[in-house]
Amino acid sequence: MTGTIFIVLYFLLAVSLGFSVFNSWKSHRSKDSMQRGLYGARMNISLGAMLILLAVIQLFMFSGSSTRVVIGALFLLLGCFNIYAGLRNHSHFNKMNNNA
Repeated sequence: MTGTIFIVLYFLLAVSLGFSVFNSWKSHRSKDSMQRGLYGARMNISLGAMLILLAVIQLFMFSGSSTRVVIGALFLLLGCFNIYAGLRNHSHFNKMNNNA
């Protein structure tokens, strides 16, 4: 059972890493600042998801180590902040793109 959970978590981690790399590449290659902002916001969201998945993996591998718990909690907080900032920036750039 836990093997299946780890396979699913690692698959989701790889997918979010792929989205992060793709959106980072599109953000750096875009000439338009609106599109650059949208791709940057999407990159933040996928990086936040990746950090949250890393935190969940760390917490599932709980072996009583306080260092692992602290790092997992730190990844969880950073991931939540990245998702919040990405969603906020995405809505901001989406509004600006619709008004233009």
